[in-house]
Amino acid sequence: MPSASCVLPIPERNTRTRMGLTHITIRLVNPGDSKPHIDVEFLVDSGAIYTFVPKKILADLGISPHSKRSFVLANGDKFERLIGTADVVYGKWRGAATVAFGEKGDFPLLGVTALGALGLMLDPVKRKLKSVALTV
Repeated sequence: MPSASCVLPIPERNTRTRMGLTHITIRLVNPGDSKPHIDVEFLVDSGAIYTFVPKKILADLGISPHSKRSFVLANGDKFERLIGTADVVYGKWRGAATVAFGEKGDFPLLGVTALGALGLMLDPVKRKLKSVALTV
């Protein structure tokens, strides 16, 4: 089985706006030690469940994997990644999110479980995150 990575290549940053892509900076924190933190620029993907973070960043924060999960890309390719938990912080919002340990070729991708943990959702028209009324 060929090795698979996330669907999109690492986005190149330039001064022009990309149609339909939203990038935001999220602070990642180890849930057991909130002093060290790393700010990471993510591509927001409201179609992705989990958040992908380069494994070196998670290791630098002292976050260890607790399990492994299988993923399927839109083209049908399957792959596995280690899974852990990180606190995510955006402005005044903070929550705990399941994160996948990104391998070479993966890029920082913010999924809906992290957005939900923050109580936020993507406004695709304004390309910004906004507070959402949480339901039970």
